Amino acid sequence: MNPIDDLISLIFPKICACCGNSLWKHEKVICTFCDFHLPKTNFHLEPENPLTRSFWGRVPIDSGTAIYYFNKGNRVQQLIHQLKYKGRREIGIFLGEKYGYSLKNTPPFNTVELILPVPLHKKKRMQRGYNQSEEFASGLGRTMNVPVDPYALYRCKATETQTRKSRFKRWQNVAEMFAVRDPTVLVGRHLLVVDDVITTGATLEACIQVLSSIPGTRISIAAIAFTSL
Repeated sequence: MNPIDDLISLIFPKICACCGNSLWKHEKVICTFCDFHLPKTNFHLEPENPLTRSFWGRVPIDSGTAIYYFNKGNRVQQLIHQLKYKGRREIGIFLGEKYGYSLKNTPPFNTVELILPVPLHKKKRMQRGYNQSEEFASGLGRTMNVPVDPYALYRCKATETQTRKSRFKRWQNVAEMFAVRDPTVLVGRHLLVVDDVITTGATLEACIQVLSSIPGTRISIAAIAFTSL
C-alpha cells in the first residue's frame, strides 16, 4: 500500500462487514477472525444437502448450495444487512468471487453455462441503487469464468417485503411475478440462479417455475445464506 492509500485508510478506515472492527492491510471486506467463525454450510460438497432437499417435490433443480447458514443475530445477518441496506455492494462481489473458486471445479456447478441473478423490481433497484443478488452473481461469474445475464429474468411487478411473512404468504407474494425476456437464448443450457438469502425458497421457486418451462434447461441454485424454518 502506498502512502496515499495509508492516508485514505487512516481517514476512512476499512471495517469488517461482520463485526465492524478495522481491517488489517491484508484483509478484505471480512476480518480473518469473522471469516474463520462464519457458519459455512459446505453444501456444494453434499449433493443431497438440506437446501436441495427443501425444493424436492416443488420444482426441478440439479443442485442447490449456499455459503453460510443464516440465523437471527449471527454474523451472517449483519453481513447481509450491510450488503442490502448500507450500500456495501462490494460484499456481494467479494463473496461471489470467493465462492466461485469452490464451485468451478465441483459437479454439477462446473457445468453451469449461464448465471442469472434473481431480479429486483425496477422501483426497488432505483431506491437501493443496485441489486445485491446481481453483485453476488458478478463475483461468481468472474471466478467461475461463466457469463452473467442480469436481464434474462425480470419482475413483472413489485412485491411486498418478504420479512415476517409465513411460508404460504411468501409463496403468494411472488407467484407469477417473474418472466423471461427471450426464452430462446436459454434453451438447452445449465443455468445457475442466484439470490442473497434463501428462507422458504418461495422467490427462487417462482423463478424456477418460469425457467423450467424452457426446453432442455437444467437449473441449479446458489445463495449467500440459507435458513431452514
